[in-house]
Amino acid sequence: MILGLLGLISCGSNTSTAPATAPAALEANATMVRTVDGDTIDVLIGDTAERIRLLGVDTPESVKRDSPVECFGQEASKFAAGLLPEGTALHLERDVEARDAYGRLLAYVYRLPDAMFVNLELIRQGYAQTLTFPPNVTHADDFVAAARQAERANLGLWGACGG
Repeated sequence: MILGLLGLISCGSNTSTAPATAPAALEANATMVRTVDGDTIDVLIGDTAERIRLLGVDTPESVKRDSPVECFGQEASKFAAGLLPEGTALHLERDVEARDAYGRLLAYVYRLPDAMFVNLELIRQGYAQTLTFPPNVTHADDFVAAARQAERANLGLWGACGG
């Protein structure tokens, strides 16, 4: 079943110079269920519920067990929820590794029909920092550039949390 599910999710090109735009002709391969926090969502892939960890981004903690809510954590969660309302059609794209140590699927998330690259938008607007775990580096350069711009502009967590 897992292999079948992973086959529904397209794979990235694994080049750190990939453009920060959506791949051509995106098709829905998941449906948004709920936002867990700023960098984790629940989706349906077919009839299977999956938890997705957004690749390349790290938002401040807002729901981590035995941890305090971090500066801008609630705002990041609300922003992500606003980008991805329940029922939103999504295109998930994998990188090299399919899952993290917690069993979550790792993915780049595109919102349909406008093809917004959600991972990148979180960084651009200052709701997330970059978090790169090789070999999952397809969009790392784009994410770093977006984070630098957000920091220079004092957007989001950069202005609210003292850098």
